[in-house]
Amino acid sequence: MPWLRMSTQAALPLQALVLMSLVSSAVLAAACSSSTGRIGNRAGVAPDAGSVAAASGKSEDSTGLIVRTDEDAGPARPQQKPDADTTGCGDGLLQPPEKCDDGNGSSGDGCSADCSQVERDYGCPAPGKACVSTVVCGDSRVSGRERCDDGNLRDGDGCDRECKTEEGYACSRPGALCAAAKCGDHLRAGEEQCDDDDETPADGDGCSAQCRLELGWVCDKAGEACRKAVCNDGVKEGGEACDDGNKALGDGCTPFCEVEPDCTAGACRSRCGDGMILPNSDEVCDDGNLANDDGCSSDCKQEKGFSCSLEQNMLPETLQVPVTFRDFIAAPSGTRTRHPDFEAFTGYEVTENMVGTMLSPEGTPVYWGSCDAMAGPYPDPAPGTGPCPSNQQLTSRLNFEQWYRDVDGVNVSKLERLSLQRDAADGAYKYGNSAFFPWDNDARSWVGRGQELLLLDHDFGFTTEIHSYFQYNPNAQSPQVLSFTGDDDVWVFINRRLAVDIGGSHVELTRSVTLDQATAARLQLEAGKIYEMALFHAERHSDASNFNLALTGFVRARSRCEPRCGDGVVTRSEVCDDGKNDGSYNGCTAQCQRAAYCGDGKLDTPQEACDDGVNITTYAADGKPGCAPGCMKSAFCGDGQVDGAAGERCDDGKNTGEYGRCAKGCVLGPRCGDAEIQTDKGEQCDDGNQVSGDGCSKRCESEAPG
Repeated sequence: MPWLRMSTQAALPLQALVLMSLVSSAVLAAACSSSTGRIGNRAGVAPDAGSVAAASGKSEDSTGLIVRTDEDAGPARPQQKPDADTTGCGDGLLQPPEKCDDGNGSSGDGCSADCSQVERDYGCPAPGKACVSTVVCGDSRVSGRERCDDGNLRDGDGCDRECKTEEGYACSRPGALCAAAKCGDHLRAGEEQCDDDDETPADGDGCSAQCRLELGWVCDKAGEACRKAVCNDGVKEGGEACDDGNKALGDGCTPFCEVEPDCTAGACRSRCGDGMILPNSDEVCDDGNLANDDGCSSDCKQEKGFSCSLEQNMLPETLQVPVTFRDFIAAPSGTRTRHPDFEAFTGYEVTENMVGTMLSPEGTPVYWGSCDAMAGPYPDPAPGTGPCPSNQQLTSRLNFEQWYRDVDGVNVSKLERLSLQRDAADGAYKYGNSAFFPWDNDARSWVGRGQELLLLDHDFGFTTEIHSYFQYNPNAQSPQVLSFTGDDDVWVFINRRLAVDIGGSHVELTRSVTLDQATAARLQLEAGKIYEMALFHAERHSDASNFNLALTGFVRARSRCEPRCGDGVVTRSEVCDDGKNDGSYNGCTAQCQRAAYCGDGKLDTPQEACDDGVNITTYAADGKPGCAPGCMKSAFCGDGQVDGAAGERCDDGKNTGEYGRCAKGCVLGPRCGDAEIQTDKGEQCDDGNQVSGDGCSKRCESEAPG
């Protein structure tokens, strides 16, 4: 324990406090046993020197008390002269004009080097004890070396657990969550779903101008270009409603990765994401996708901040129907061989019963065996009256089952949409084409690959498959009629039951289905329910290619979800929504955009003292304040507060460099204790300290020797 001298000239309460905190219990007991009950002669009564000395090993002279505890194992120091004064900054005693004394002469630890000021963001609760930082990360106040404080100690939200701003974020308001610094800075932050390689964000490249992910795109890494999601690769991504890795229609997922309703057991049941809300559905909404944050969630529930309405029967002028085309070799080139069922048979009449009356479990026509290679000899009655009026039309089950399935080396397929135009007269959606050649000039076809020849300047030999859905409504003002035309095979199944049978190679023929009571009974249709219409077509002979259809009864019950601006919930299309939206400072506008706020680069008075758009300067050494978080002026050299963490030794607000004051740059100016004798200021000596009793007093006055 160090030696301490306590002058009798000092005030007793401070003297007693320090003394009592240092001496052992034995000393205290001895002191209390004195005749006055006090240490020192403040009351004019001298203490019992013998009892005190015996208890503690202290010695006393006529002018002061020198104390050494028994715990101090070091050698005894020589006693100072009776008039010596060892007090000064750094001795751990708080004496006027000191504002603090933490026991050392260093700045940057809470107490300035000359003990004249408690440094910014510190508290010095007890003399001789280390000062304590008042900076607390997570208290929603930006102080000290903090760059932000969002009121928590979590990483990854813009302000980390050490209150440092994370890359890509701007933290403009203490206590508030940080936000993305800028859309287009190639850093994904805050509410941003993406931030690609654009210098100027724009729509249409996967990442929108608001850094939101666009449907059908995948943005793997910030700062890199987004990529298109690949439908039918078996990987559901980019907002795809489904991806089953195949090109089949009617299996629940279209070749365009759109969900289809489940119609395998009769009337269709809606699947979430198919864009339909069918009778008795438990879906609250269905916007035709399984994306979240667009109003209708991936489980078809309305999301907070949105209002969803049902667009019942709001039918478009053009209906886009998914269609699968499969190309076969009808006129081989080189060593290729012709498919046995194409460019092999002719005829003029319909050949019925080539397929079964029900679709297969996988949703394709079932081979029935009529008029195939095993059925001859073929009767030749009057045209249109025999079972095989055009003689043989098929070869085998194996060959037929390749028509509507993808078979490598046998066919090639492609997926498109057929545009049906709405007829204003009857409301039916119609498609008509007397030159129906979807594979002409297609590099993917067998002709395009150089393995098939054109016939009559066209690419013949293909099949068509369409699946669509309609609502059976027996109470409609006009009967529901489905009409189909083709000059080769056309089979139409409704509710998985054969409704139109125009099989065989023949001239252009048209058949219609009127959904009257008798037909509905045969097809087992119930009023108001949704059913699948599956059409299978084949163009097998190079004469002409006609394809026409007219469909009615389409129902569209897709949900339309719009954000509710002003409900206090920020949705993906809104920038800001505080529930008031009155345009007040730090609030939101009526259009759900941000009103004036700290960080917008505009000075908004009286709320802000400054705003440079960044607001991260917590200390400025150039004598001019910068802009700190919260749009407040930063600390600076010259603000009258010592910023020890910034290296200031002092700061009196003027820093003129006068004797005993602070100089420019917040360093100590000329003074007693700087080891330079300044006679013009009355210094007689200067030994580099402000301690008396060593020959040069704390006032830089020479002391008498001895």
